[in-house]
Amino acid sequence: MNNKVLKNASWIIICKVVQAVLALVINMLTARYLGPSNYGLITYAASLVAFAAPIMQLGINNVLVQEIVYKPEQEGEILGTSIMLSLVSSLFCVAGVTSVAFALNPGEPVTVITCLLYSLLLIFQAMDMIEYWFQAKLLSKYTSLISLFVYFVVASYKIWLLVTKKSIYWFALSNALDYGLIALAAIIVYRRLGGGKFRFSAKLASLLFNKSKHYIVSSMMVTIFAQTDKIMLKQMLDETATGYYGAAVACAGLTGFVFAALIDSFRPSIFEGLKISNDVFEHRLTLLYSIIIYLSLAQSVAMTILAKLVILILYGGSYAPAAGALRVVVWYTTFSYIGSVRNIWILANNKQKYLWQINLSGALANVILNWLLIPLLGIHGAALASLITQFFTNVVIGYIMAPIRGNNAIMVRSLDPRLLMEALKKMRKKEKAES
Repeated sequence: MNNKVLKNASWIIICKVVQAVLALVINMLTARYLGPSNYGLITYAASLVAFAAPIMQLGINNVLVQEIVYKPEQEGEILGTSIMLSLVSSLFCVAGVTSVAFALNPGEPVTVITCLLYSLLLIFQAMDMIEYWFQAKLLSKYTSLISLFVYFVVASYKIWLLVTKKSIYWFALSNALDYGLIALAAIIVYRRLGGGKFRFSAKLASLLFNKSKHYIVSSMMVTIFAQTDKIMLKQMLDETATGYYGAAVACAGLTGFVFAALIDSFRPSIFEGLKISNDVFEHRLTLLYSIIIYLSLAQSVAMTILAKLVILILYGGSYAPAAGALRVVVWYTTFSYIGSVRNIWILANNKQKYLWQINLSGALANVILNWLLIPLLGIHGAALASLITQFFTNVVIGYIMAPIRGNNAIMVRSLDPRLLMEALKKMRKKEKAES
């Protein structure tokens, strides 16, 4: 296991742990203050914005690390072009989110305004493309520290909102402040570290889009089976049910930053491994699979046992109905993380054209399952629909589609616990030798 990868991941994880604890406290207080109904509206707005995010990003976020790793001399042009494309796209997305909210919720001005204010974060999120430069250079400690500092600032602001008892609109807008400050600070640090000057290139824009376009529909399909449940709960039941379900999903993803940090840190190393040989590439990918699978399974078991206690401690008795949904929905996280690792294999093997088929199948399955199960089981039906969809999309389809079966073979090999144990032994030996 590459020490540089581990150090990079460690920086991310340490900062994210502090940030997650802080976020947990703030979200807990916010959810209690807003109540299940208003908290459900925030969750609903977040889901609509999540649908627009893949369009705003134009799929470029999926190929940016690889582009910078392979063409470091063009980093300024790559980043400048990516940010400009995303900024233009974000303006259309804000308008789109507001229009959809108005069409789906006529006569509900509070819902529409909340969605509009929440969607403003897309403009600042477009500038967040620079984060991928830090990932490619294995310098994520900088973005981690920036995010941590900014989150303290934003958390203080949110506490002020709670103390002064501001309306739901202020809370919807606070997320834009978060992304805006992080983007500004990241750009300053990027320049201090000698990053290339941002430049826009129409030719490069075309090349990037041709490579990333497969991810747009694919990412939208992923969003459909990640967010449809919350939107359908709001439309088929009410915002209170959405609030309960949102609390369950938030608890299930409490440690998501650990998995994201590991995947982000391994990604450049895995691409570098492909330059050496296919065996090195597959070994590193198999190791990442093994780490992700066993960690996420351990988390799921713990959360299933402690679901009721977790909900009561974090959200209070008014959110008690969320415990049952949490016991189900937490298990889909394993398959969700598996999908993120699989996408590394797909990009490395230039199989992007199959992504839309994979994720379209998942999206259709999720909509149908939610439509059937929500009327029968309520929020538990939405949780079950999400679990089945993630398993089907990230495991079963890998056997159905011949071009991506190679990835499933790697995934199966990663289930051997000896691989993980050997990697840990090598790491300990290396640490002893260095000390």
